[in-house]
Amino acid sequence: MTEQAIENKLTPGWVTRFLPDLLAVVASFVAAGIFIAAMGFNVLDAYETILFTSFRSTNGFIQTLLKFVPLVLLALAFTVPLAAGKFNIGGEGQMIVGAIGAAAVGIVFADLPGVLLLPLVILGGILFGAFWGAIPAWLLYRFNINEILTTVLMNFISFGLIDYVATEIWKDPLAGHPTTVPIGTGGQLPLLVSSPPLHSGLLIALVTAGLIYMYTNRTSAGYELIATGANPRASHVYGINVRRMFLMSLILGGALAGLAGAIEVSGNHHRLIEGLQSNFLILGIIIGLISRGNNLAVPFVAFFIAVLEVGASAMQRTMMIPGEMVFIVEALVLLFVLLSDVVRRR
Repeated sequence: MTEQAIENKLTPGWVTRFLPDLLAVVASFVAAGIFIAAMGFNVLDAYETILFTSFRSTNGFIQTLLKFVPLVLLALAFTVPLAAGKFNIGGEGQMIVGAIGAAAVGIVFADLPGVLLLPLVILGGILFGAFWGAIPAWLLYRFNINEILTTVLMNFISFGLIDYVATEIWKDPLAGHPTTVPIGTGGQLPLLVSSPPLHSGLLIALVTAGLIYMYTNRTSAGYELIATGANPRASHVYGINVRRMFLMSLILGGALAGLAGAIEVSGNHHRLIEGLQSNFLILGIIIGLISRGNNLAVPFVAFFIAVLEVGASAMQRTMMIPGEMVFIVEALVLLFVLLSDVVRRR
């Protein structure tokens, strides 16, 4: 038995699998600590605030869960097309258009009972997001136009759309920010916790994440999707309609982002507000890349990033450290995780 074989038998599989990632996270925090110390702040206090704010109070934990919901859905909107070898950089626009669709349904049909209105609001967000993802998917399918370019450009169109809807069509005259009138009460997601409020969109996100994992890892259609991303040419030879897989992956990604927009409208704001997409797109991409496209890992990474986001806000308020510092931490985590892949291969 070789020395390598003996080492493999003695070392648990989960250690060899997760240890490089753990070391990458530690290395990223050490590197970011150098920046924090150079700025004249206490590194230990800063990291204590970042990592533990979410767990010190009920409010902090619920704020983390509220961040987690759109993050996990935007990450899945990136990883599903990524499984087919396509890069969906339009999650931001798809989330915005999904929110527009949800708000439109919730306002137009405001008088419907909740048993009808709530499903219609959620479905409206999903369909509008899927439609916004279908446009670059069709351009790719029909004219072979690169999806990175088209999804990014669609984001800019969505910015104009939400501004027009919030300031011209259903404008709330009492709001000082581009905002629509509220959706019908029946279109609001029920609460899991009333104080501080935590809406049931959390359950929708968790169920959706589970269904996406089952689809990509436990079904023949998911196998075709992953095979397409691994080797499009071989997949085509063995009878998989590769172009259709490209099309469907981008549409599904748009639907997931649209669902995130619908939950923000129905669960958080109860209306359409310009800027509701926050920085969820870039964080979703970071989560997807850190997860290496593994949909099972996405919820765990999304929760970790949500913890960092909530902790960063607290750090900015209490220690006056720029909130952008957490972006440095997240970028370094991504960089070191990618470098760990190189080390693992070597």
